[in-house]
Amino acid sequence: MDGTARQLAVVTAAADVVEAELVDDETAGTSPVVHTGRDRHLSPETVAAIQASVADSTRRAYGADRDAFTAWCTKEDRTAVPASAETLAEWVRHLTVTPRPRTKRPAGPSTIERAMSAVTTWHEEQGRPKPNMRGARAVLNAYKDRLAVDKEAAAQARQATAALPPQIRAMLAGVDRSTLAGKRNAALILLGFATAARVSELVALDVATVREAEHGYDVTLYRKKVRKHTPNPVLYGSDAATCPVRALRAYRDALAAAGRTDGPLFVRVDRWGRIAPPMTRHGHVIGDSAGRMTTEAAAEVVERLAVAAGLSGEWSGHSLRRGFATAARAAGHDPLEIARAGGWVDGSRVLARYMDDVDRVKNSPLVGIGL
Repeated sequence: MDGTARQLAVVTAAADVVEAELVDDETAGTSPVVHTGRDRHLSPETVAAIQASVADSTRRAYGADRDAFTAWCTKEDRTAVPASAETLAEWVRHLTVTPRPRTKRPAGPSTIERAMSAVTTWHEEQGRPKPNMRGARAVLNAYKDRLAVDKEAAAQARQATAALPPQIRAMLAGVDRSTLAGKRNAALILLGFATAARVSELVALDVATVREAEHGYDVTLYRKKVRKHTPNPVLYGSDAATCPVRALRAYRDALAAAGRTDGPLFVRVDRWGRIAPPMTRHGHVIGDSAGRMTTEAAAEVVERLAVAAGLSGEWSGHSLRRGFATAARAAGHDPLEIARAGGWVDGSRVLARYMDDVDRVKNSPLVGIGL
């Protein structure tokens, strides 16, 4: 990032965009302040600290979107920054008709929305005004209408399938809990559900952050989206097969028996039961030296167990978080308490959508009208 950048846009999620700016207060005095090059300088360490506030996946996605936009502008002999309204409208139309290499189909509306946000924030990072997206937005709206009329699957945004207790039982039925890997996978699934954790939050847990209590366990998660720690009580379940306390205790005991009493809670385990086996790529050691699982590896556990259980749907690491919200609401819990437990931001549209999965039926105007 340019050290003279006046603004740095921070994106915290695809669904919730928060733009944080470093701005100059030039109105405090009676005369305008003239800043030197030194005043505009950001050290590499400060730039890195600001960039670290953005999720790696978001940073990679935005980087790819911006690179693709720049390449298209170069090919079309157009200026990428500052981009004209006409350039942006043409670019979005290009996205709606051009098949992507992997899927052989044009990008879906949500992917295009993300790309538009990437370009908008890119302008702001370089001290430019927000580009005029009116024409681009009109093109995108027409694309959404066409997809809906044509009954295309892309007309509706893909959402992770909710992992509810019946699905979790099916996922765990095929897990061999006599092995360390099996104990880890069961604990990961059940703790992820019980705390409404993102998989990135799960793999960040250490053994020391999980404390036994009379009610079961107290688990403190750092919720990056809201920048706070949330203490989550994990209670005993009524079914031993899906009890998060019993599953977590069995896994922790197995870790201790293997000599692991500190460090990361969820660790890599190979087929022979070895913890944190060495991994190399092209002769270089890769992976966390302490064996901490990656976010991708934890999500793959959820997806693999769902497929092995023969469950249909869009399964991902987020299925546990969505399942918690849906099941808790179906059980009659207050949305505010659900939001606090799961670390959702106030007024989260994502959580409201999960609530609607339950409320649209329970609170339907058709209820009790005599049909």
